[in-house]
Amino acid sequence: MDREQWGTRWGFILAAVGSAIGLGNIWRFPYVAYKNGGGAFLIPYIFALLTTGLSFVALEFVIGKKYRGSAPLSFFRINRHMEFVGWWQFAISFVIMTYYSVILGWSASYIGFSATQAWGTDTKAFFFDSYLHVLPGASITNFGGVEWRVLIPLLVIWIVTLGISYRGIKKGIEIVSKIAIPTLVVLFLVFVVRAVTMQGSELGLNAFFQPQWDQMLNPEIWKAAYSQIFYSLSLAMGIMITYSSYLPRKTDTTNNAFIAAFSNSSFELLAGIGIFAALGFMAYNSGVEVKDLAAGGIGLVFVVLPEIINQLPLPQVFGTVFFLCLLIAGITSLISLLEVCISAAKEKFGWDRHRSVMVVGGLATVVSFAYATHGGMYLLDVVDNFVNGFGVLPSAVVEIALVLWVFRQMKPLMEEANRYSQIRLGNYFKISLGLITPVMLVIILFSSLVSNIQTVYGGYPVDFVALFGWGVILLMLVFAVLVARVPWKDKSVLSKKEEKE
Repeated sequence: MDREQWGTRWGFILAAVGSAIGLGNIWRFPYVAYKNGGGAFLIPYIFALLTTGLSFVALEFVIGKKYRGSAPLSFFRINRHMEFVGWWQFAISFVIMTYYSVILGWSASYIGFSATQAWGTDTKAFFFDSYLHVLPGASITNFGGVEWRVLIPLLVIWIVTLGISYRGIKKGIEIVSKIAIPTLVVLFLVFVVRAVTMQGSELGLNAFFQPQWDQMLNPEIWKAAYSQIFYSLSLAMGIMITYSSYLPRKTDTTNNAFIAAFSNSSFELLAGIGIFAALGFMAYNSGVEVKDLAAGGIGLVFVVLPEIINQLPLPQVFGTVFFLCLLIAGITSLISLLEVCISAAKEKFGWDRHRSVMVVGGLATVVSFAYATHGGMYLLDVVDNFVNGFGVLPSAVVEIALVLWVFRQMKPLMEEANRYSQIRLGNYFKISLGLITPVMLVIILFSSLVSNIQTVYGGYPVDFVALFGWGVILLMLVFAVLVARVPWKDKSVLSKKEEKE
């Protein structure tokens, strides 16, 4: 069977951008930038984008297009000993999408809550106590019951996502991306314009952009910049390799990589402007400083922003627009995570797309129910921290080491990219990807490892972190090694290298 392909170049670019633009752009970047030097953070951030982001996206785009397979198959075609890296990235994507879908379920619920401002005046109590009914503490033996107000929207999210994936690349993912990404940009621009025109918005923007030059020599800022670039571009998760494997043979992968990377970073900057303008408005109205309101992650989106929305004219409209943006940004990323797993299952086990969607998607749906319990918030927090910190980053280091250093693919991959690209890869690509990126990632990894060893993450019980943090990481590695040893159903795919021009 011929491999599916994107219908148009822009369909692929929008899908790649949709994968990169997700929840992290809206709730992580603004806070990380503010916390790490404000305007001064943009310097290491841009440096990280130029030395790691662009090069790594270009690398994964050309790997996917050259070897024309899922992450496991593409790595196998480089060298059979690399297949486990692809299954490692399969496991990363699978685990992430099980809890990512739950956050999208919350976002869908909050679209409805926006219409009636059901969260009331105490938005924190509403989210944690009334909506999620979070247990007073984490425990490996007590997760409480399932929260139906979370489970029902979660199921709707999965039905929509599986339905899109079921239709395939051109008729499903591409069509949705062409509609969703322009819609997201327009809606988010409405949010940003409204935010920056509110009284007091300049307080937030000053806090966001005011450079703290004394922080430039702080290594933590540089680590934060590289981490943000890495997470926000969906690197080392198999996504970019999988998506680019559906490209036509004669495609300019380097130019596409630059467009995708810069589009993602532009949206992050836009998110920072919108979020901090809104925080400035609230600070002005409440008579407090922006630093007392600034937060990242779940607290920002589901607690602080509803408080801001309460104080706006037409809060129903403003709230609906914001949470709809969050939902659109997240669902395009969820689709890409699922595609990593579907593509790999199809090729490894000889399944068709429909069976792969039902088996892999069905299993992910069932696993995600664990996060819809009253103890699911604690599980989500621990799993997210460990999968991102000790799953994605080590995967990237191993990918670079094996592809570029052990199996010496730097030259053939550069030749493949330069054959059709307007922007030629040269010494800058070699230095940034072969030296700067792995050095920075190892530093970040070592720092995170020391921190998590010295202090139990989040103050949770030791057994809880051991099981759902370190235990999940170990399980992913074991899974990757074992599945890589399973014979391929159709061995003919292993020798199918590149398509002829």
